[in-house]
Amino acid sequence: MPVSAARRIAYEVLRRVEAEGGYASDLLHEALDLGVKPADAALATEIVFGVLRWRRLLDFFLDRHLKTAVGGLDLPVALALRMGLYQLRFLDRIPARAAVNESVELVKLARKASARSLVNAVLHQAARAAREPLEPLLPANQELAERLAISYSHPTWMVKRWLRRLGGPGTAELLKANNQKARLSCVLDRPDRREVVFGELQAAGLEVEPGLLLENAFVVSGGSLARTEPFRQGLVSIQDEASQAVPLLLGVESGDRVLDLCAAPGGKTPPLARARGTQGMVIAADRHAHRLLAMRAQFERIRLTGVHLVELNAEQALPFGEKFNRILLDAPCSGTGTLARHPEIRWRLRSEQLGKFRELQLRLLGNAIENLAPGGQLVYSTCSIEPEENEQVIAAALADHPRVRSVSPGVLVERLRPHLANASQAERLVSSDGYFRTSPATEHTDGFFAALLEGAR
Repeated sequence: MPVSAARRIAYEVLRRVEAEGGYASDLLHEALDLGVKPADAALATEIVFGVLRWRRLLDFFLDRHLKTAVGGLDLPVALALRMGLYQLRFLDRIPARAAVNESVELVKLARKASARSLVNAVLHQAARAAREPLEPLLPANQELAERLAISYSHPTWMVKRWLRRLGGPGTAELLKANNQKARLSCVLDRPDRREVVFGELQAAGLEVEPGLLLENAFVVSGGSLARTEPFRQGLVSIQDEASQAVPLLLGVESGDRVLDLCAAPGGKTPPLARARGTQGMVIAADRHAHRLLAMRAQFERIRLTGVHLVELNAEQALPFGEKFNRILLDAPCSGTGTLARHPEIRWRLRSEQLGKFRELQLRLLGNAIENLAPGGQLVYSTCSIEPEENEQVIAAALADHPRVRSVSPGVLVERLRPHLANASQAERLVSSDGYFRTSPATEHTDGFFAALLEGAR
């Protein structure tokens, strides 16, 4: 049996995720060009994200049929087994014969023909047990963190820290949310053409739904947004709703001098530039030239002008002679708020990295504060849900920079309110301690944190 295009694509993407450290969403976008049939694109996407989300649970089932744990096998063999089992346990419409036989052929294509009999035998056994429930297979005295980590396919260390902070029910809800398919959230770059844009997207075969939080957000499914005319014309962009909300917290006004630090991939810069108007200045900075080039292409697509792109290392003293009255620092972070969208992060991240991210974030925030004008305001944000990268960073920065203070929660609420689909949501998104937070479990967006700081006059 020849290997289908969908499974070849899925295998190669998964191989590059593991071997090269790539991100599945980027690699799929690259692989699913116009020559790939929509059905193949859909199946490849389903297998890639399914295998990445459920890798630990898949390995748990596979290890029961193996002498050597899946993690100890050659990568092509491990991927073929995971792909085959994912189809057997999670995809009702895939015939077992196709899932098994094509997985066997995959190891042959990967020049691991000696493993064909192993893959065939293991997957045939797995096929017979495909509807076997998990619960009876777990040890009766197993600790809660390990049980949840296997059941919901997360690292145990991650589950343990969430249990301490969120408790059992809260952790279970977060784990469930992380295993849901991420909604393809989008933003209207031209809200005045809303009806025309939605009509053209629907005519192209896409389903369009309102956003969950923001008035100018919407969700699409059933096709490729990037292949539609509204996307090519720069009328819409792809961006999570929580990410869309962050720049709105800065309250940019006409004439402001604005710095978007660590700006790539550039989704938060457009609302800053539009709010600035024809006066003032917007500088979008990043340390990687190739990311700045990608931002330039993105800005050209949406016809955004007047943004100065600057390559710099924000860990060092910033090279600007004049200070800014508005700064956005969307800091590099662990990304634990994006595990539904980027499931590979859960297998790469190590607990000790949180401290290293915190050190980096403090250096970046310190340099940003040094460039904040008296009375100016700064938003610090991450797509992490870990206190080390969020509340603890803000507390340390305020201690180190006594001329900067937190802005009252009411300011954040009033800045959000006009942009929300339901204005009453503003109080729920801004906590009494003055921070903006979203969670995959409650808002069904990425998990974001943001704080608004102000310099003394």
